[in-house]
This record gives sequence, C-alpha cells and structure tokens, in this order.
Amino acid sequence: MTTNQQTKPEKTDAVPGAPLLEVDDLHVEFRTRDGVAKAINGVSYSVSAGETLAVLGESGSGKSVTAQTIMGILDMPPGVITGGEIRFHGRDMLKMDKDERRKIRGKKIAMIFQDALSALNPVYSVGFQLAEMYRVHEGMSRKDAKARAIELMDLVKIPAAKERVNDYPHQFSGGMRQRIMIAMAMALDPELIIADEPTTALDVTVQAQVMDLLAELQRERHMGLILITHDLGVVADVADKIAVMYAGRIVEHAPVDKLYSSPAHPYTEGLLASIPRLDLKGQDLYAIKGLPPNLMRIPSGCAFNPRCPYAQDICRADVPPLIEVAPARHSACHFAQQVLDKNGGS
Repeated sequence: MTTNQQTKPEKTDAVPGAPLLEVDDLHVEFRTRDGVAKAINGVSYSVSAGETLAVLGESGSGKSVTAQTIMGILDMPPGVITGGEIRFHGRDMLKMDKDERRKIRGKKIAMIFQDALSALNPVYSVGFQLAEMYRVHEGMSRKDAKARAIELMDLVKIPAAKERVNDYPHQFSGGMRQRIMIAMAMALDPELIIADEPTTALDVTVQAQVMDLLAELQRERHMGLILITHDLGVVADVADKIAVMYAGRIVEHAPVDKLYSSPAHPYTEGLLASIPRLDLKGQDLYAIKGLPPNLMRIPSGCAFNPRCPYAQDICRADVPPLIEVAPARHSACHFAQQVLDKNGGS
C-alpha cells in the first residue's frame, strides 16, 4: 500500500457528536518519603475527533502527569490515582484491566514525547523501530513491516526515506527525529494523539514545520489532538480551545481566539503579557513574580494568590471553583469577571 492509499481509521466505537476522550475530576498524588505531592487536583477536559485542545502551564502544573495518566504510563508507585474518571468513547479506562488498556494504547491513543533522542532506542535503526509497531500489533512480516516504515517516513516528509530507513537516531537532526516520533505515533492510525511538548528542543523555524505537519496529519485523518506545552506562541494557529493549568488545576478554559484576545484569569493574563512583542522592542519582558508552588505545600485558597496582583483575603481563604464567566468560557478566579472586563472580553 502506498502512502497516498492510506486510509482513515475506522471509527467503529464512535458516537456522533460525543467526545473521544473525557477526563472527569481527575486526582493524582505522589507519595514520597518527604510527603505527599498533590499533582492533579480535579482536572476535567474533553477532546473530540478533529479537535485540538492545547493544555498550557509552567513546569510542574500537572500537564504531563495528566497525559501519563491517560496513557497508563504513570509510575505507580509513587504515583497514585485517588479519584476521577478517564473515559474513551464513554468507557472508563481506569476500570479496564491491563490487556484492555494495552489494546487502546498505541492503537487508539498514541503519544509523542518531547525528547525524541531519549524516546528512540539508539542501538536500533529508525526503520526497525517503526517496523516493530507493525510486527507486534499487526503480525506483519519483516519485509512488509519495513515497507510500511518507509511509507511512514514519507508521510512525515523525511527526505530520501528509502535510503535512510536503516539509519540510526543519532544520524538525524532534532527536527527529523521529532518527525520520526510523529511517524511512530501515526503508525497504527490512532483516533487521538497526545503531543507532550513536541517542539521544546527545536529552533523556531523547525518548531513551525513540526506543528504544521501535525496539523496537516490531523486534518487528513480527523484525529483528536491534545497538545501539551508551556509556549503560548506554539498553539495560536493550531488549537481550537485551550485549558490553562496551575498547581494541578485548570484555572481557565476557553476557545483559543477568546483566550488570546481577552483572558479571564490573572495567570493567563500574565502568561500572555510575557510573550515577546515587536511593538515593545527595547522594553523589559513582563514576568510573573515568584515561582510556582511546591506541590507538597500548595497555598490555601487559590494556589496562585501569592503571585497574583488581584489577590485579596477571599483568595487566601477559599478555593475558587471553575465557573462559566461567558459563553464557552470558564475561569477559576474570585475576580474573573473583573479580569475579563478589564481585557474587553465577553
């Protein structure tokens, strides 16, 4: 089968209009000798076929832990899932046995990791590693699996794929290695891709190329995409909606255009203000004061209150719920309406 003949996956489990994936009130903690780190504190989000959800936040906000929990690759122990559901096509994966989860992982839901050099095995050629997916999951012969590996390399636009199929990971540039990671994720025609910081180690030009490739493949195959990143600039042109995380909670959730034009949470406001802008050339970049909290000692009330310019007594006493502040817009801030109004939002 040639690259052009590859077809979209059959959506046999799909219910029209229903989300592919629903994360509902997820709680995860890490129990260590030093104490309990509450990494995920009631996260809820969903993503549908053909939709891109960007999950934003600083390091330690819980973005990757949520993804690892969805994929079933969370280190347990010390990680412990203490509550919530993760539903794929309406079925709670946390209640499935290992064999059921394994059938979903890779074949239905695939993940692209941020460090391709670490994720790829240095002692095997990239062609061998790509072909392994077909040999293990599809029972293909070595010859057929290698042919499919070449097709995948062509699919992700690696030049001279047939000549380079026997090359090793270290022989490829960072951008090409990331394309190979995308190829591995695409191998079994998944319905949902989770991309965890897929462009972090790449220069700006290569970042754009990788993101364009992901967006193109998603459109062609009508996949759901969860894009995990700390970089607001990466997601502006590809995301449909954004969930902003802080200290293990979602603090704002909105369509991408609304969030960029008028944030409704002080943390989002600070992140947007810290993006370099040409019209502010020569001025110091804005920085959110302080540091993210220690997850073993999350501040009382709103976790962002020690860093927040809007903070008042209620912020130090009560945890703000994530509530709708405008159509399809949610914010977890006692002063969300004030922030939204200030930024001209609705």
